[in-house]
Amino acid sequence: MTTWLPLESNPDVLNKYLEKLGVSPLWNIVDIYSMDDDALAFVPSPLKSLIFLFPCSDVYEEFRAKEDAELKAKNIEHPKDLFYLRQYVHNACGTIALVHAVLNNPDIELTEGSVMKKYLDGARDLSPEERGKLLENDAGFTETHESVANEGQTAAPDINEKVYHHFVAFVHHGGKLYELDGRKNFPVEHGATTPDSLLKDAIGVCKQYIARDPTEVRFTLMGLTPSKTTHL
Repeated sequence: MTTWLPLESNPDVLNKYLEKLGVSPLWNIVDIYSMDDDALAFVPSPLKSLIFLFPCSDVYEEFRAKEDAELKAKNIEHPKDLFYLRQYVHNACGTIALVHAVLNNPDIELTEGSVMKKYLDGARDLSPEERGKLLENDAGFTETHESVANEGQTAAPDINEKVYHHFVAFVHHGGKLYELDGRKNFPVEHGATTPDSLLKDAIGVCKQYIARDPTEVRFTLMGLTPSKTTHL
């Protein structure tokens, strides 16, 4: 399996990445510092996606295996226009979370000829597995990811060093809240939501993650929101 350098959970780094991928500068990643309602009121709206970074502890891995078996038994059909891809590259979870966040919001403009636009054009009609393989072999994504992964505030770790954290994205699609995680075999539907309630509803799912692993404190929340330039 191909291995990339892990991305730093730093909005400055991720926004530079989005820019290089060809995502409209009208949208960017921001930190979400608290789950309290008062703090969430200050998150710019509309929120397009909540990105959650959490530790891959034994507790989580046990839950993931159980959840996957339950979803497989239910044989759930998901909307064909929900953009979902599997992860076949070590340490690509940050990239995949950004892809899920952006490409499930078609009103976010992509620069023609950019890395992200060319990937979308090639992946649109593929299966989640084929989309994952396409990303693995996409030289533009590989090169852009590597250049940005080396620009964080902390020194980039050795490419073979084990990484214990994982990015996932939550999006609104067709009135439903979806958790999109390339390590899972399926998208995970978490019930009804709206563009206005996406933040609160996704936070509710993140709280379940935290409650399952009460000894852990290494959780990070970020949002894909309008940038300041939107209001100029």
